[in-house]
Amino acid sequence: MRLLRTFLFRLLTTAITLIGVAVIVFVVIRVVPGNPIAMMLPPGATDEDIARLTSQYGLDKSIPEQFFIWASGVLQGDFGTSITARQPVLDLVLGRLPATLELSLMALVIAVLIGGFLALTGTRARGTKVEAGIDIANGMALSVPDFLWGLILILLFGVLVPVFHISGRVTPSLELPFTTNFYLIESVLRLRFDLWADIVSHMFMPALALAIPLAAIIAQLLKQSLKETMHLDYVTLARTKGYGETRVITREALPNAILPTLTLVGVQFTFLIGGTVIIERLFSYEGLGNMAIDAVINRDLPLIQGIVILFAVIFTAVNLLVDLSYALLNPRLRHG
Repeated sequence: MRLLRTFLFRLLTTAITLIGVAVIVFVVIRVVPGNPIAMMLPPGATDEDIARLTSQYGLDKSIPEQFFIWASGVLQGDFGTSITARQPVLDLVLGRLPATLELSLMALVIAVLIGGFLALTGTRARGTKVEAGIDIANGMALSVPDFLWGLILILLFGVLVPVFHISGRVTPSLELPFTTNFYLIESVLRLRFDLWADIVSHMFMPALALAIPLAAIIAQLLKQSLKETMHLDYVTLARTKGYGETRVITREALPNAILPTLTLVGVQFTFLIGGTVIIERLFSYEGLGNMAIDAVINRDLPLIQGIVILFAVIFTAVNLLVDLSYALLNPRLRHG
């Protein structure tokens, strides 16, 4: 019952959060100076042309009227029509979302692997120069923003040693037999490992740029949790049974020390998705973040609203899953 109450309460707060985000974004992008209709028309357009399109997109009404018209459409699955692309916003957003999700998930996997390895290595070599070196590396990784890591990676592995692709999502000349926009997943399901290798080659550097700061956070938190766990009685008992240090860390200490890190990973995943906006632009990656920047530049109001709402839904959904997972995994909360 406690878990059910927690779930219902979080659903209520999630709904309130989404409504608040929708209202704030809707108002803010409309009070910013500039006419999006005038930007999409050629220089010789008349005032009558501007007035006609303004009325067509409902921008001649008051902001409250515009919001209620838009909100009623959203409840029916209609997010409006993009001013620049002149296509349904929902189709445009869902078409780019898979690329951003694949990039974010790949970055998350890289961050967990690097951070977990550094944490286990630092715990295994605690009190030595190796641990000190790992702490210094973590500090350096956190002090450099992800977009700067992206520039460094482009310089190293795109220019000096051109190993990976530095722009795009896939080589344009390749034949793409995909039925969905989840290229990475579908290439594996179709056993097209040639396409999979090309897609990974395009995704690796932007994913690594996103992953490096998160890997440092994971390494710091997990190493600290492991060091605290290593002093507990059951770990000492495992040592008295003759278990090696590596087994003590991975089989005894790690399962109990990993819970705070799992919670952190879930929360940081939302920030990881948000970080794709700049990284996708930097690598010309055809994802939702890159589309968001174009929408802001062109003042495409319906598209901006659709992208922001989708990001908000993803963030709140991930946070909800993290809260529920923590309650399920933590026996003190589950039985309290």
